[in-house]
Amino acid sequence: MKKNLLAVALMLLAGCATKQYPQAPAVTAEEAAAFDCRALDQEIASARSVQHEIDETGRFDVLTVMGFVGDFGLGNGIAKSRATGKAQARLHQLNQLKAAQCAGAVTSAGAG
Repeated sequence: MKKNLLAVALMLLAGCATKQYPQAPAVTAEEAAAFDCRALDQEIASARSVQHEIDETGRFDVLTVMGFVGDFGLGNGIAKSRATGKAQARLHQLNQLKAAQCAGAVTSAGAG
């Protein structure tokens, strides 16, 4: 009986944090001041890479099943939603910064 109770408790705890999504920080004032057009292109590419990594992490796998067993998938869903929101916010900030700083500049990566 104790083993069954312990197994259930471990499954519940394991479901709370089964997937780790990458987190994209907001653009800081220091970054905004330091980025030139080329650096902005690189950061935008990096932010898109983070979005892709979030999508890859969010794919259905064994951890998804464990998360569902532990907390009906709510923890993973909330974590993915927060990570996606942060990545989208950073990408939006970078694009706004690029539009403001690089309006007339020609970059090797093109408009994006």
